[in-house]
Parts: sequence; structure tokens; C-alpha cells
Amino acid sequence: MEILNTPIGLGKSKVLNLNIAKLHTRTSLSVPIIVERGKEEGPCVLLTAGIHGDEVNGVEIVRQIIADGYNKPDRGTVICIPVINVFGFLSQKREFPDGRDLNRLFPGSKRGSLASRFAYHVMNAIMPHVDYCMDFHTGGAARFNYSQIRLDAKDKETLELAKVFGTKFIIDAENRDKSFRNTLSKKGKKVLLFEGGKSLHLDRHVTLVGIDGTLRVMHHLGLRDFTKELMHHNLGARIEPVLVKNSTWIRAKHSGMFRTKLKLGSQVSKGDKIGSISDPYGDFEVDVVATYDGYIIASNHAPIVNQGDALVHISTETSLEF
Repeated sequence: MEILNTPIGLGKSKVLNLNIAKLHTRTSLSVPIIVERGKEEGPCVLLTAGIHGDEVNGVEIVRQIIADGYNKPDRGTVICIPVINVFGFLSQKREFPDGRDLNRLFPGSKRGSLASRFAYHVMNAIMPHVDYCMDFHTGGAARFNYSQIRLDAKDKETLELAKVFGTKFIIDAENRDKSFRNTLSKKGKKVLLFEGGKSLHLDRHVTLVGIDGTLRVMHHLGLRDFTKELMHHNLGARIEPVLVKNSTWIRAKHSGMFRTKLKLGSQVSKGDKIGSISDPYGDFEVDVVATYDGYIIASNHAPIVNQGDALVHISTETSLEF
């Protein structure tokens, strides 16, 4: 295997640096790429995080996998890119310095914007070697996502891998044009997009779910036996996943102080109280109620909301048999 003009043989490890651009101060920024190869041939799995620079919980998942040596396979290859958008990570912002969302610019362009050029080099330097990818994200801003895998449910192999990963919710989400997931899928790669937590926040349980699911998939693909590690994590009995076919956001009918009542991941019935909005002076308080029977798969953690803001993400169509 040769990456960035560097040959990497079976049983070898390499930390490579993808150098694409410089800051306006002429300071070079490099993206570390950590490659671990087993002693036997096998599939190549890519673990990525930080496409959005403020989604730090995904970075923590990949970091812990590396720190604990879980990225060292007995067969096959594991490539880790803990922070793809180093620019955004430094400034704790979602976008690239040019103001563009990297996850809307794949496969990129050799002569495009800074973010587009970066996407181009990532796609051409790394992706030809990859068979499977687990890409880690969080909810945007104050929206906290219950741990979930997003995919195109029509892809049966990816759907089976999502079941192996083991999140409670599997979201049937169409590939967005020019997203990282869509671009890899078009090239025949199998991609699991993990969502959990919110921006600029670390959540211990979300981190453990992400690590546990990654080890399950790597174990399933035969890269390494993780039986002992999975028993040690002790996340409790695995539950049957729920396939969310459709969902919607319940939006604020009033501006004010928002508080939620029900736990993320819980099942609700139409009409159930799921929170309330009040003014700061004690003059009024109105209930926020479920508009469908379904599951709470994300919630806005912002204490202050405006009329029309998304409050709670609720499933509207689910399946337990798929």
C-alpha cells in the first residue's frame, strides 16, 4: 500500500501528514493520518472525525481508539484521521476559513476554493485504498443527537453493518449531494455515519457507544478479535435497533426559555408533554407537546429559543423488522 508517496508494508505503522495549505500567517497546517496494517491482508477501514471543526465528540472517539491501540489490526488496515478539518478545529468553528462547509464540497476540485482543494486531496490520497468508512459527527450547535447511525437503507450491506454497530436508532437518510458520505458511496465504499452529542461538547456515554460500535464492526469484518474489550465496556444488554424511516422537528410556537421534560431516546405518544416555553418574568408558560407517536431522537439544549426554532426531533415512521 502506498499513501502520500509512502510505501507501507504488512505489519507496519506510519503517521503521515497531509500538507495542503497555509494560514494567512504563512504557518503550515498538516492533517495527521495514522495508518496501521496487520500482518495479513484484509479489508481497509477508515475512521474519520472533525469534518466540521466544532464537532469534537467524534474526535474524542477516534482519539480514544488510537490511544487504546484498538486501531492496530491483526489483518487488514485501519486508517485514522481524527481531525479532517484542522482549520475549523483550531478556531472551534464548523466551517473552513473560507466560510465553506467541507461536507458539501466533495469530491472537491484541484483549482477550487480552499475547502474544495482540501476535499480533492483527501479523496485522491486516501480514498482509493478504503473499503469501509465510519465517519463520526455530532449535532450542530446546541442540538444534542441521541447516538444513531445514518445511512441509505436501500444498501443492504451497509444496513447489516449498522445493525452490527449497535446503536438504538438507525436513520434512513438520503445521501446529500457533494457530502463525504455520498461521494464515497458513489465509489462503492460502505459508509456508516455516526451522530451523537452536540457541538463543542464531550459526552462520556456517546463516546463509549461510538467506540463500542467501531470495535463491533471491526470484529465483524475480521480485522481483530475484540471479544474481551467489548465485554469490558459493559454497556449493558444490546437492544434491537429501530429503523427510523421518517422524522420531523417540532418547532417553537413562542420565543422564550425552553426546558425539556422527557429523556432523549424515549418513546412518546401524540399529545404527550415533552417540554415547556416560558417568558423570564413568570407571566406565561406554554407546554410543548408531541405531534406524533414516535421516539425522541434529538433535542435542542439551548435555554433560550425564538419562535420557529427546532426544539425536538421526533420519528414519524419507524420499523422494528428490517
